[in-house]
Amino acid sequence: MVPIEKKENFIQYFKKNYVLYLFLVPAIILTIVFKYIPMYGAIIAFKDFSPMKGIMGSDWVGLTHFKDFLTSPNFKDIFMNTLKLSFYGLILGFPVPIILALSLNQVRRAAIKKNIQLILYAPNFISVVVITGMLFIFMSPTGPINSLLSIFNDKPVSFMTDPEYFRSIYILSGIWQAAGWSSIIYVAALANVDPQLHDAATIDGATLLQRIRHIDLPTLKPIMAVLFILGAGGIMAIGFEKAYLMQTSMNLPTSEILPTYVYKVGLQAGDYAYSTAVGLFNSVINVVLLVFVNFVVKKLNEGEGLY
Repeated sequence: MVPIEKKENFIQYFKKNYVLYLFLVPAIILTIVFKYIPMYGAIIAFKDFSPMKGIMGSDWVGLTHFKDFLTSPNFKDIFMNTLKLSFYGLILGFPVPIILALSLNQVRRAAIKKNIQLILYAPNFISVVVITGMLFIFMSPTGPINSLLSIFNDKPVSFMTDPEYFRSIYILSGIWQAAGWSSIIYVAALANVDPQLHDAATIDGATLLQRIRHIDLPTLKPIMAVLFILGAGGIMAIGFEKAYLMQTSMNLPTSEILPTYVYKVGLQAGDYAYSTAVGLFNSVINVVLLVFVNFVVKKLNEGEGLY
């Protein structure tokens, strides 16, 4: 039980700073309205949902929709496409912001550092629609990339329609767009490192790589652990918009993923119950991965994890 003295101290603190707690009210309301209340709708994953009967009036079918999805011919392809796209994106994209932050930390002139940061952060504010349009323009058969490749190859490469190139284009463009913005938290953490530690290490003869290894990386280690857990836990929660916009009828073998499949089955085909079951399956996989990765990281990171 919480000691009475601590309860009284909290009540006094709350009365003194209640205005600060009022700032939390809009966030709490938005979370309840857009996160918790929609959970009620997940019931239709277990029902033969009919808009005319409503959620409670529809017939209960149990796990039928889940069984239909798991036994469908395209389940394996869709599941593996989602897993590969997310896994490769996490593995290839996770180190990039760290490397950028460590590099920026070595820039001593503030003006130059700010200009570099502006260039690195700018892609994050470009719309996904614009990014996709740029990809189609630059990688079209008559685009600048094929113009350069024409020096070595007479036949243009169909980057945006060939399934072989979809994952590489999706992942690399995503890293380019998000890496700079993702490095902000690492840059902020490195700003708290005492410069005297680097000065002392330099006097002792430590090289740049040794200082990064023994001073900077230990500072970033807790943040890296938390962000990696969150990234791995959301490995199946890949973005819908970009994959859908990059899809063509020819690259579907590698571009069809769970979110685009849910959109097509749910909103386009109108099978709301089945699409909800697929989305719920995706969420369960994410939760399992989150718990598992957090457990592994805590074992490897001396008990430090997300929770």
